[in-house]
This record gives sequence, C-alpha cells and structure tokens, in this order.
Amino acid sequence: MTPMPDLAPATRRMAALLAGVRDAQLDRPTPCTDTSLGALIEHVDGLTLAFTWAAKKEFPEGGTQPPSTGQAGIGGEGPVLPPDWRARMPERLDALAGAWRDPAAWEGMTQAGGIDLPGADAGNVAMNELVVHGWDIARASGQPYEVSREEIESCLAFVAPSVEQSGGKGIPGLFGPAVGVPEDAPALDRLIAMTGRDPSWTAGQD
Repeated sequence: MTPMPDLAPATRRMAALLAGVRDAQLDRPTPCTDTSLGALIEHVDGLTLAFTWAAKKEFPEGGTQPPSTGQAGIGGEGPVLPPDWRARMPERLDALAGAWRDPAAWEGMTQAGGIDLPGADAGNVAMNELVVHGWDIARASGQPYEVSREEIESCLAFVAPSVEQSGGKGIPGLFGPAVGVPEDAPALDRLIAMTGRDPSWTAGQD
C-alpha cells in the first residue's frame, strides 16, 4: 500500500456525487440506519472539516468534537444543511485533499473527533469516510460508483484491524456487524460488508 495515498480522487468523486444529488432526494433513506441523505451529507460536511484540522494539526479553541452522526429519522427533525452547502462543500473537500498532500500530515500524532491518534491512521480514516460514505450517497441517490484499489487498501488499513478486534460484531459509532459476502466478491463489496452494510442495498429497499 502507498504510505501516503492521495485523497484527491476520493474528494473529487465526493464533490461530483454531491452535485448529482437533487433537493428532492434529501429526505431519502441511506444505508446508514435511520439516516436521511440530507443528514448524511451534513455529517460528511462536518467530518471534512475535522479531518482537515487533523492533517494540519490546527484545531479550534477548545479542541475537536465528533462530527454530527448524521442520524435523523427519515422525514423527521434532524440536522439541517446550510443554504450554501452546494458551494462550500466542494471547497472544503479540495482543502481536505490539499492538507493531506503534506507529508507532515502523516507524521506524529493528531486529533480527530476528540480522539488522539497517529497522523497516518487519521489519513486512512479520512479516506475510509470518503469512500464508504461516498458509496452510501451514491446508493441513496441512484448514482454509479467506482473506486481504485489503492483507495480500498487505504480503507482496509483502518477497517480490517477494527473489524478483527471486534470479532465482526461491529463497533458502536463506527460500524455495524459485518455482513457476509462470497469469497470472490469485488474488493469494494468486501469493504462495504466489513463496515456492516449490505453491498446489494438500494434506496428502494426502505
């Protein structure tokens, strides 16, 4: 695996997916239980900023807090996307990719969501958030989705040890219980299943 994977392909893909989301789709369900598409996008907005801080090791006064979980009952009250989200999120995503191009981002310790962790781990977590939530958004909005092997390997550097440690039972706040898939399943399907999602999920199921 490349020690410092480039987050730019994942951030550009995320920006393209967001551009393809229609306003009428924001109340649709996602593979994240009880989470609407709009709430998930709000979560991605927050984590994009949090992991930019993590890369630069520059934090707001008082430290960082976990980004919104994005959990909002379908059709119920929950996080509200700011009016300028379509303009500001691509800019924040560009800033995220740029921050992780600095080798110093991958060195030493940093913080994300109120948790101290090595910079290299934080970079892989950021990649995983982009790739897995990108898949969530693509499925919820009916858009095609493809990722590179390098990106999947970066995600697995974080996901695989976490799933092994939990015995596949899931980690509260991170993953649900791992879903079984055939041994010859595509690499992306295997990653998605490890995070507790059904690779065959479509918006029409809920």
